[in-house]
Amino acid sequence: MLSNSRSHLAGRALLQKLADVVMRDRATTAEMLALIAEVDRCKAFRDEGYSSMYRYCVEKLRMSEDVAYKRILTARAARRFPLIVPAIADGSLSISTVALLRNLLETDQAESLLTAALDKTRAQVELLIAERFPKADVPTTLLPLTAPEMSPEVPPARSDVPAPMNAPAQAVANTEGLPVPGRVTAPPEMPTPAPPALPAAPQRRVAPLSPGRFELRLTISQEMHDKLMRAQELLGHAVPSGDIPQLLERALDELIAKQEKLKFAATDKPRAVRRSSKNPRHIPAAIKREVRKRDDGRCTYVSDEGHRCKERRFLEYDHELPVARGGQTTVANLRLRCRAHNQFEAERTFGAGFMEEKRRAVH
Repeated sequence: MLSNSRSHLAGRALLQKLADVVMRDRATTAEMLALIAEVDRCKAFRDEGYSSMYRYCVEKLRMSEDVAYKRILTARAARRFPLIVPAIADGSLSISTVALLRNLLETDQAESLLTAALDKTRAQVELLIAERFPKADVPTTLLPLTAPEMSPEVPPARSDVPAPMNAPAQAVANTEGLPVPGRVTAPPEMPTPAPPALPAAPQRRVAPLSPGRFELRLTISQEMHDKLMRAQELLGHAVPSGDIPQLLERALDELIAKQEKLKFAATDKPRAVRRSSKNPRHIPAAIKREVRKRDDGRCTYVSDEGHRCKERRFLEYDHELPVARGGQTTVANLRLRCRAHNQFEAERTFGAGFMEEKRRAVH
């Protein structure tokens, strides 16, 4: 068992030991990034039952969401800019610095930016970015602060109060710093950050507050604000308070039902099949429903170690025996696979080169 005590070390020996460990840590981090880059490139995580590099890092390697996100970003950047790995190994560049530069690495200044960022602190890199990519001044704004305890003279804020119809072009629902939770109100004009390069950003926007209760924070456009107001008007008889969580839940119920019908032919009143299709790849609605129910709406890929892929997004119907080799469109021969494992299975069956040519032909 590793002991936390290092009391046997003192003075210069203690400092030297710390310096040695830091050097080894940097070297190990650089090696880890190179390995992440290669695993990501060849998609080796699919064989273990994971649909993405991000899921593999979080679920298998037990990295935190934020750590996995930044390391994958850095590893992908290192594949394009070879100087990153040795710079991290010698301490002249950090993962946080690369993450800070991530949106600018798509510009023609990427190489010079990385070189200029060597041996600089985060604050110095932020100044470097400001010099090369100046932005307009942010307008002066005055925000009300939420008091720790509400004065007894002030009535409690209500989430059922609709926002004014002449709200500005952007609005915020339950944004930190605004005193009315659940109400749509006007925010200060702030620059909108670029979307992350990964499909699953580590910044959490839905946080648990108590058992069965969650806090949702988001920024909405003027168009969505107007739709929200219109929904409050149309559902005034059913939701007289205009309560936003109730409106969102109703909207999600309808959206989920519609998508379940489109993707999995879900219905409470299935119709009899009128005629069969001549297309061997056509999947009748009744078969879609059976396969979806049997597979529990989840990818069915299982690794040799017994790990089943947890992906419930990007699901596709996959023929276990391919149609090209005589496979039939039956419940027994169909299964749900996420896109990553559907492609992985096709590559194992027909070869990665063949499938890559097919994909290039489509695009």
